[in-house]
Amino acid sequence: MFSVDKLREIEKKKKEWQEGTLKESLKRFKATESPNRFYTPLDIPDFDFLEKVGFPGEYPYTASTYPSMVPGTGPVKGGGPFAVAGLARAGRYSGYATAEDTRDYYKDMIARGWRVGANLAFDLPTQCGYDSDHPMAEGEVGKTGVAIDTLQDMETIFEPFSGDLGLDRVATNMNINAPAIIMLSMFITVAEKKGVPLNKLRGTPQNDILKEYTGRGTYIFPPGPALRLSRDSFVYLRKNVPSLNIISISAHFRDGGADSVRSFGYQFSNAIAYAQVAQEGGLDVDDFLPYFTLGTGGCHTIEILHSIAQIRASRRVWAKLTRERLKAKDPKSWIVRTIPGRLLANLTTRQRPLNNFTRTVLGGVAIALSGDVPAVGPGYDEPLGLGTSLEAQQLSEDAARILFHEARLCDVIDPFAGSYYMEALTNEVEEEIWKTIGRIDAVGGAVAAIESGFLQREIAQNAYKTQKEIETGERVIVGVNSFLGPDELEVTVQQQSPHPYDPRRRQQAEEKQIAKLHKIKRGRDNRSVTASLKRLKDAAADEKVNLFPPVIEAVKQYATVGEICDSLREVFGEYHEYGVI
Repeated sequence: MFSVDKLREIEKKKKEWQEGTLKESLKRFKATESPNRFYTPLDIPDFDFLEKVGFPGEYPYTASTYPSMVPGTGPVKGGGPFAVAGLARAGRYSGYATAEDTRDYYKDMIARGWRVGANLAFDLPTQCGYDSDHPMAEGEVGKTGVAIDTLQDMETIFEPFSGDLGLDRVATNMNINAPAIIMLSMFITVAEKKGVPLNKLRGTPQNDILKEYTGRGTYIFPPGPALRLSRDSFVYLRKNVPSLNIISISAHFRDGGADSVRSFGYQFSNAIAYAQVAQEGGLDVDDFLPYFTLGTGGCHTIEILHSIAQIRASRRVWAKLTRERLKAKDPKSWIVRTIPGRLLANLTTRQRPLNNFTRTVLGGVAIALSGDVPAVGPGYDEPLGLGTSLEAQQLSEDAARILFHEARLCDVIDPFAGSYYMEALTNEVEEEIWKTIGRIDAVGGAVAAIESGFLQREIAQNAYKTQKEIETGERVIVGVNSFLGPDELEVTVQQQSPHPYDPRRRQQAEEKQIAKLHKIKRGRDNRSVTASLKRLKDAAADEKVNLFPPVIEAVKQYATVGEICDSLREVFGEYHEYGVI
């Protein structure tokens, strides 16, 4: 980029600047060290544009995953931070109380202009494989999402999706992991009953069990059997539901307290483990990698310039990882396929919630400047409880539209390409991601890192460090640990529309769900249910058998989520959390 003589000249001038202009300025403020850095070509002396950046939509994808953002591909109504025009997309993360309540929510949103599919949130009993009438479920039914006990619940939820919003016209996302194979079986069965060809189904199941052991905690089985379920779902979906993604590998390590850069390394190490089980199932790397999606597009830090560097570096690491380590030959396998990102919810606060709007807009700016479609989310009131108010939805959608259409941040893709600072920082982030992957490789890979507690300890140590910085004030969070004087105002928003999640329905959800579950159990063919669960249990005992067909069979008999999971628990056992103290 620069000749040796030119770099020497710059280095000489930099020293003169440091000893002259900068030093004199610091003296004036009685400072000994500058709080700011200034970057020059010396920070990227061997910068090779084609190797490090390339062109948008081409290897190594640093500038952008795609070559252009066609006019009109900005955010669409009801999509929140997830949907752009011209593509079949799932809508805003949603679902609460009973299936009937969630169905009515979707009907209301469709009447308000939504033209996107369901993006289902499930309650904790469902996520952990318990029925609504299980003692462990008491007080939690329908609280963090919708309660699903049987196929009937899924049939109810999808009633509004027909015609131009049919399951073959929109994408459907399901944020479920340990029992993902059951929810997928229900979804497929609903589609068959609606007459929708399985090759027309689009969408994404999260299906990312490994991060549950370190980031969220909604696991059921030990990692080995859990990955067997992943393998079986990968193989079945690729053969029978070819347009559906098979996994969304998320960054929930941040929720557990992980460092923002290392979380990418943890995520990619998990992807390596999933790739291995897919290959063990007989799939070719170029057959399944284009159906891996990764939640890497969002802002893992409120530090906007660092966030841009992290997104750029993550695209480059994935391209190298898939091409060089996993030996993928199809360029589609080298692309990080991710939803338009958003600021991670754990960076928002319950205190002064309207400040979250400022934070999420900054996140949208970072995403746009990193070479992606801007998205603004979560809603400012997300930390206050389940669901996002209509006012918050409108603000976040309008903010994304303003960034795209008025601020025109997408007129130039990756405007920081070639910046001395941004390229140096992107290189630093990439190096740290590779070091993180290397540390996990050294202990035997992602599964071994979980089973030994290595990953849990590393995340816990960073969580402790972060919390200590917050408590001491070293890390400033406005309205939480600083700027709390009596002259500070608590600004609120006037809500003119009722919250789309009816609080009365949430209160009544558990009683209604249990009554409905008991009615289903009385009315179904219980002999057929028992027989299907026996076949599932026998199949689980044979490692070579794909469990998707027997799970579908049990689902069609209206076996419950808890009954199916209990049958598998008898064979697989349960995972018990690793102590890190």
